[in-house]
Amino acid sequence: MINREWHLLSRPEGWPKPEDFALVEAEVPTPGEGQVLVRNKYLSVDPYMRGRMSAAKSYVAPFELGKVMQGGAVGEVVASEAEGIAVGDHVLHFFGWREYAAVDAKNAVKVDADAAPLSTYLGVLGMTGLTAYAGLLRTAAFKEGDSVFVSGAAGAVGSQVGQIARLKGASRVIGSAGSDEKVKLLVEEYGFDAAFNYKNGPVSEQLREAAPDGVDVYFDNVGGDHLEAAIGSLNRDGRIAVCGMISVYNNTEPAPGPKNLARLIQTRGRIEGFLVGDHYDLQPQFVQEVGPWVASGELKYRETVVEGIENNLEAFLGVLRGDNTGKMIVKL
Repeated sequence: MINREWHLLSRPEGWPKPEDFALVEAEVPTPGEGQVLVRNKYLSVDPYMRGRMSAAKSYVAPFELGKVMQGGAVGEVVASEAEGIAVGDHVLHFFGWREYAAVDAKNAVKVDADAAPLSTYLGVLGMTGLTAYAGLLRTAAFKEGDSVFVSGAAGAVGSQVGQIARLKGASRVIGSAGSDEKVKLLVEEYGFDAAFNYKNGPVSEQLREAAPDGVDVYFDNVGGDHLEAAIGSLNRDGRIAVCGMISVYNNTEPAPGPKNLARLIQTRGRIEGFLVGDHYDLQPQFVQEVGPWVASGELKYRETVVEGIENNLEAFLGVLRGDNTGKMIVKL
């Protein structure tokens, strides 16, 4: 049996290029003691993976050259040498970018395919959902009555941030996105009070129009002009949670910081970055609260599904371009 897997051949400079990667054929691994062999059914591609393609020191080790990359995946157990996980079970793990993976049982989490579609464990009920939940409620310390601005609001994380804020009593939820179609989705389906296409004019001007009374919370997925605009509209004691800065991920030179940081003095504002890995203690609370919202349809989600392991790289590049609405998923 052949196992196709994506290897990183060279570290991209600027935008990743197809020649930086290779789809390689390898033998399907045999699980050792305490391991399970998983046939992956869905793979996750996420913006943070761009950072792991660089050799720069970061919060997680870079991908190794000439070896298979990693990412979230969910699949079916086809062989087991581990107690507690049987053939036919479905598990969530971190060995994506490949068709088959031998996974230590301690690194595999059983999921219920009958309770929710398997793909949701990579998105709305998975890491991206917890990212939205922890970033909004813990890092940004959201409270009822806050006005919330979310950048990248039609993405997997941003769309959930806005909806959680609305369900928890935000006074106003504003989102930015990269197309008029996505703006329409935010307002008409996700229940945002206002949204704008950041390509249609200066972000600062569009934000002031959408939030004339300012914002109390900014959830940052983009950085750059969005962060500067949010600082300019921040209310007294405003909070900014920095989840990502996709606008600078492919820069070859350091991006300049916001020119208006001094405004944080008068607003007593706070900017704090966070990583979802520091907040897994919230997982039970997250599932308990968000699961019923998803089941009832109160919290809606979208997925952009790309078919085939051979298209895994193109799906990832699509995330960097903003092609996806909601979570980008690769279906095998």
